[in-house]
Amino acid sequence: MSQLLRVHNFNVSIDGIGAGEDQSFERPFGHVDPERLFAWAGATASWPMRTDPGGSRGLDDYFTRDYARNIGAEIMGRNKFGPQRGPWHDDEWRGWWGDKPPFRTPVFVMTHHKRPAFTLSDTTFHFVEGDPATVLEQAREAAQGKDVRLGGGVTTIREFLDADLVDTLHVAVSPVKLGSGLRLWESPDELLDRFHLEVVPSPSGVAHHLFWRK
Repeated sequence: MSQLLRVHNFNVSIDGIGAGEDQSFERPFGHVDPERLFAWAGATASWPMRTDPGGSRGLDDYFTRDYARNIGAEIMGRNKFGPQRGPWHDDEWRGWWGDKPPFRTPVFVMTHHKRPAFTLSDTTFHFVEGDPATVLEQAREAAQGKDVRLGGGVTTIREFLDADLVDTLHVAVSPVKLGSGLRLWESPDELLDRFHLEVVPSPSGVAHHLFWRK
């Protein structure tokens, strides 16, 4: 069975924006309030950070549960890992997620600046330089036959799409308009030359866009 490169549970606004401007330690998504994009997932029974019982079931919960299915490694851009730019001046910074990151697999952080790998709980972060195909090859080896998740952010997903390496995408489009920020697309129709598309609306107001390679 071939190993897929999957984008899963990636969130954008109705005008295609997946992150804001002016990212900082205090604001991982820049000027955008992430609650406006992620509220649908946070309301589900399977949301991994849920601390109280309850939560919704149904379609949104299915996608939340499916996030980790058959994933053996993750690829992310440096700006998903943290807001630092240029050479690493602070190796003490270990990402937004605390001592127990949600990935539970090897994670390959794309960067032009070397940094030693480290492990938190059951997640090991590797800092790698190379084009998308080279990084994907490393991630697939680490995934040991399972799929690789392309976690984002927007710029990284666009790089892999431009390199024609993505096999499936699940993009949750929230019914909010943000106006400015990092844009995944002007329209999802831009991908229809290479992908089939099915749009599944949810009672939460989110439209789940499912793409798979033609």
